[in-house]
Amino acid sequence: MSTSPTRVPQEERTRAMRARLLEATVECLVEHGFSGTSTTLVSQRAGVSRGAQLHHFPTKNDLVVAAVAHIADTRAGELAAALADAPTGERRTRAVLELLAEHFTSPIFAAALELWVAARTDPTLAEAVGPLEQRVGRQAHELTAAALGVDGSARGTRELVQATLDLVRGLGLANTISDDARRRGRILDAWAVTLDAQLARNA
Repeated sequence: MSTSPTRVPQEERTRAMRARLLEATVECLVEHGFSGTSTTLVSQRAGVSRGAQLHHFPTKNDLVVAAVAHIADTRAGELAAALADAPTGERRTRAVLELLAEHFTSPIFAAALELWVAARTDPTLAEAVGPLEQRVGRQAHELTAAALGVDGSARGTRELVQATLDLVRGLGLANTISDDARRRGRILDAWAVTLDAQLARNA
């Protein structure tokens, strides 16, 4: 007795197609930059017909604005997963810094960076990027403080955690120009010593 194949609900197919398009957008932003990313290139990368892509995202702006939220959610999820595995003990601070550095030199950070630069002169994109970046920033601050085992809301400690995030973000930016791993390692070694000393004074 033959059985007909199970049909995938339309809503699930739609969700899967949107996910493919957004993932392809991230890959195109990383490989080709914002200016080199087009709806045609994205649809080809996603394996989706132009008609289907235009149905979901009629313009590049529609596609990129949707990708902003996707990238923000992905960044938050990846950082949370990485810091959840942060070790405790004597080398805790240096290990947390390394995990942060890996996050801020990852492809998803490169994609976000492309959107930040484009948003500087694109009001519609800036309107989408701004609130989500604030949310991701708050999450990164909370996750980093928890991984370091400190109260991120305490005066003094709050600024140290933010300075740490600003530092690793800047190192991530430098890495987009050339492989900065060796210099980055030396800077993180020095900052780990400084951070431990300052946090101990605040305890």
